[in-house]
Amino acid sequence: MAGLILFLFLGLVLLFLGAEGLVKGASSLSLRLGINPLTIGLTVVAFGTSMPELFTSIKAVLNQFGAISVGNVIGSNIFNIAVIVGIAALIYPMNIQTKLIRRDVPIMIIAGLLFVPIFLDLTISRVEGLFLTAGILGYTIYNFHVSKKDQLEADELITCESIPNPNKNILIDFALIIVGLGLLTFGSSLLINNSIQLARILGINEAVIGLTIIAAGTSLPELATSVVAAYKKEPEIAIGNIVGSNIFNIFCVLGISSLVAPIHGNGISWVDVFLMLGLSIVLLPLMMTDRKISRKEGLFLLLVYGCYLSYLLIKSFATNQ
Repeated sequence: MAGLILFLFLGLVLLFLGAEGLVKGASSLSLRLGINPLTIGLTVVAFGTSMPELFTSIKAVLNQFGAISVGNVIGSNIFNIAVIVGIAALIYPMNIQTKLIRRDVPIMIIAGLLFVPIFLDLTISRVEGLFLTAGILGYTIYNFHVSKKDQLEADELITCESIPNPNKNILIDFALIIVGLGLLTFGSSLLINNSIQLARILGINEAVIGLTIIAAGTSLPELATSVVAAYKKEPEIAIGNIVGSNIFNIFCVLGISSLVAPIHGNGISWVDVFLMLGLSIVLLPLMMTDRKISRKEGLFLLLVYGCYLSYLLIKSFATNQ
């Protein structure tokens, strides 16, 4: 078992390093091509930190572990809001920009609402996957369009450390992207294969593994990005990264994964689905209260996740009796 845990940890490290390399290379290349930093922050950084979810879900689908693929996305979205936003708010109360309330959070809620009827039969077909993929394409194009009107915020983001400066040579950009993709591919294989073996040894079903260990592990880039941003008093990056990643997870991760192969999510409970949706909806009034997520609200989110984790463990234990 010690070997399995070691390889599982190694897989998480490779996913983290791969996402870092991909974000740095893609951000640098985007700046070199003249794309403004605001657009990069809303797309490349947010989407780049969700690459572990994408590669892990695709690997799970290819291995016919659909519950892990769906559980990974649902669990990651729950973890992102309840744990990462909670921790970031405890570090530094998060001031919320108006455009996030009016634009991106409602899109995140819409993504969750669209997921419910799609998943009613506990499967996601290729046609439904195509619909979800169209959603992320539309969201990305929309961000490029509206970012032209946000030049002031773009200028502010130029000084933000979350957006790396261009590398000295364009070859470095491509090298980081290629190496990052390679690490993501290898890391996802290690994570999936060893998580499955560990689940079988412990008698835990695949859905719970996807909702907990894999979801938390693939959310490490979001955790690192948001915690560092909160520590440096850049709350707009901390919360923006989470909202963008959650939108990406539903539209792109599930969309592309189901295009690779139809996803069968047997074992995923509607409690999991509605908690994901509920947290997305609750986040909006939390943001609208004084345009800030306070430390008390951050603690509340963490307590919600603690209760959810307890529910999953009790349910898994009871099932195995």
